[in-house]
Amino acid sequence: MLTASGKQFIDWSSSYRIFEKERVDTEKLFDVALRNGLQCLPSDEIAVAHLDDTLLKKSGRKVAGTAWRRDPLGPPFHTNFIWAQRFIQISLALPQGTNPCQSRSIPVDFYHCPSAKKPKPKANHQELKNFREQKRILKMSKQGASRIQHLRRKLNDLGEQKKQLLVSVDGSYTNASVLKSLPDGVTLIGRVRKDAKFYQPAQEQNQFGRRKIYGHRIPTPEQIRQSPSFEWQKVKGWATGKLHTFNVKIVRNLLWRAAGEKHNLTLIIIRPLGYRLTKNSKTIYKQPAYLIHTNSDQSVEKLIQAYLWRWEIEVNFREEKTLIGCGQSQVRTEKAVKNLPAFVTAMYAFINLAAHKACRQRTQQLLPRPKWYPAKAEQRITGSEMINLFRCQYWFDKPHLNFSGFVKNEYHIQTHKKISNPFTAAISYARK
Repeated sequence: MLTASGKQFIDWSSSYRIFEKERVDTEKLFDVALRNGLQCLPSDEIAVAHLDDTLLKKSGRKVAGTAWRRDPLGPPFHTNFIWAQRFIQISLALPQGTNPCQSRSIPVDFYHCPSAKKPKPKANHQELKNFREQKRILKMSKQGASRIQHLRRKLNDLGEQKKQLLVSVDGSYTNASVLKSLPDGVTLIGRVRKDAKFYQPAQEQNQFGRRKIYGHRIPTPEQIRQSPSFEWQKVKGWATGKLHTFNVKIVRNLLWRAAGEKHNLTLIIIRPLGYRLTKNSKTIYKQPAYLIHTNSDQSVEKLIQAYLWRWEIEVNFREEKTLIGCGQSQVRTEKAVKNLPAFVTAMYAFINLAAHKACRQRTQQLLPRPKWYPAKAEQRITGSEMINLFRCQYWFDKPHLNFSGFVKNEYHIQTHKKISNPFTAAISYARK
């Protein structure tokens, strides 16, 4: 941003103070993205959101909110650690047609989640007690449940009390801390272990004692997948750029102790898909998926499609870090490390929202791709294409600009930075 505005050769400390002094309310920026995203959804359609956490690598040991974290990209046979910050993001899915179809996700929440600071070895009993309490409050499952409740309150404030919110999560958030704290109007779909213990509702009550809740225990999800007693059903869903037919097993009206008696669960088991790396290679199978949903009345096809859309939040993380530069700013104070990545993520949300409204499908208005990177017929617009198209349209409206020889001129004055024309640098940056 500093280079694009031609301020890379002057003192930029005032720009950093914008976020250090909390002069930018990032919550209101995400409110704009949420409000406009909801307008793109049909009035009778449920709102699908994806929740996940991510790490922003840091090198400074005095950066606020940093700690040693487990590297998610490390090999499964060896745990690696990185020095990083931790954030929770919620992205709203915007379908690009009628189900089953592909979608685009826009971030509507980006929240800093630092861990509790460990006390010194000679800490007294009260300090250790406070540390244990903070550790319990700041764990990721508690923070995730809090952000889901926060999003539900936002929807109610926008007048969407009747709109159902479906949140898709991975296995780290499918636990008692999240399930038992879901507010009204929110359902959740997430992964469970293949050896999870589910029960049928109790049909008979005890003659004495408290009311019986859990009845007979059913086989585990892995046993159900292998059992011929449960039939496979065919469900269609959009994934990896095309339409797939999934074989699923569905078991309704189940109880799980981690969810309590409040939720009547639906268990969905998806058979592994087979694929080939080349036309002549052998068939390779993916891992089976075991999902639960906290409502037994929803359509299974919509539920599976909503969970398949969850990959979009991983795309958001990649583009935010590599294209937009989220986490690359050199700030270390508590307020700045919280507000600046959230501001960058909100800008990324606006770019995706504009692309969804302006050009959902590939048209002749898009810039042509290189010959070595052809676009598929049904492929959506990528993040780099959105940025390049924005730059092209913005500078195309400046016919008085002359770009001839700007590379030579920039090379000539690169050793005279004090007299460098900032406008020339801004043009060079926009043309990259």
